[in-house]
Amino acid sequence: MTAPTAADGSFPLDQADLCVKCGLCLPHCPTYGQTRHEGDSPRGRISLMQGVAMGALAATPNLEAHLDGCLGCRACERVCPAKVPYGQLLDEGRAMLARRHPARTRTTRVIGGLLSSPLWRGMLRFGLGLYRGLGLQRLLRRRGWLGTGALGRLESLLPTPAPRHAPPIECPPTPASELQLFTGCLGSALEPETLDAIERVFAALGHRIVIPPGQTCCGAIHQHGGLPDHARRNAERNLTAFATGAPIVYAASGCGATLLDYARLVPDDARATTFVNRLADPCAAALERWDESLSPTPLPARVAVHLPCTQRNVIGGDDRILQLLAKIPQIELFALDPEQRCCGAAGTHFVTHPGMADRLLEPKLASAESLQADYIVSTNIGCSLHLAGGLRRRDGLTAPEVLHPLALLARQLPAASARPERHRPAASPGAASSTPPFRSE
Repeated sequence: MTAPTAADGSFPLDQADLCVKCGLCLPHCPTYGQTRHEGDSPRGRISLMQGVAMGALAATPNLEAHLDGCLGCRACERVCPAKVPYGQLLDEGRAMLARRHPARTRTTRVIGGLLSSPLWRGMLRFGLGLYRGLGLQRLLRRRGWLGTGALGRLESLLPTPAPRHAPPIECPPTPASELQLFTGCLGSALEPETLDAIERVFAALGHRIVIPPGQTCCGAIHQHGGLPDHARRNAERNLTAFATGAPIVYAASGCGATLLDYARLVPDDARATTFVNRLADPCAAALERWDESLSPTPLPARVAVHLPCTQRNVIGGDDRILQLLAKIPQIELFALDPEQRCCGAAGTHFVTHPGMADRLLEPKLASAESLQADYIVSTNIGCSLHLAGGLRRRDGLTAPEVLHPLALLARQLPAASARPERHRPAASPGAASSTPPFRSE
């Protein structure tokens, strides 16, 4: 019997047919857990994509809403006995809808274009610095003038300046090796402490961080928004920027998950496989290079760990994050959510679907309160912004700080007198310790 094919040959029905609709994924799907609607489940969404591809269903606004409402957390992939590549199917399904209705990608084109523009990112850094420097952020939050509506919620997602801690460690004059840093499109504007922390931690381990010029957005916004050609162009720019053979670490797990997919995004470029093989999770890379002579300052604090979906379901290495944080004496580590469900951030989802995002976030906020956490750590910038925004709206100025695990570790490393200068090269041509009890309370 001949396998069915999509009307235009663009949707991988052979991959979709791997799904036997067994339903084992249902208990693990965040959106299905909220709505109990089959259209919001993995098997339901696969059925909808199959129907559209074969011409049996029309791409109605209601159908598109079911597909657009997916978080892309890929928790279903972890439990699927048939190994259905759901994340790939979702990307292909949204691309199929975009070809039929190009207007649906208008928001993705705008956001993705801005995040890929160095000029716009520079303007964002300047504008945010001015907003903070003039005291407007603190004033508006203290007075509550923006209210609790959409505008107030959006403003709450903006990070506050991180407190100034010890200066970065001076890198040895002859470092053991160099590592390249993928900063991410929003890292320098919204998470500068994380970038400094990566530099500081690896300098303490005898490695210099290199930030290649010419790098751009990883392409996740375009890839998951139905614009694979745009994502491919971003991937090609990054392959050129990271042309040298040094290992590559990234600041956000969301970026890391997309970077790991470059071999699929640009299968005809031989550089993609080499690029993927050079990628390293920053916490895993630091743990691998750890120098036992380092003595972090004790931190008698309760730290709740949030594992992003991209970390848990795509990259892995959850245990290495815990082992690295365990290098800090007196630290107490807890799971923010014992089940480690999606927080609702999911790329731009916490902006485009605020209602669902906030419902998924609520258990995390309640857990942070019951744990009496001093800090919450997360390896993804989107999760951090979403968590911190929710905590500000709930607890105001008394909310626990949300930061990257490496940022917390960097604060506990001994300081040096001089700040190392990051090495920015010319444009490119064309063993682990035991972990303390990880309690779930």
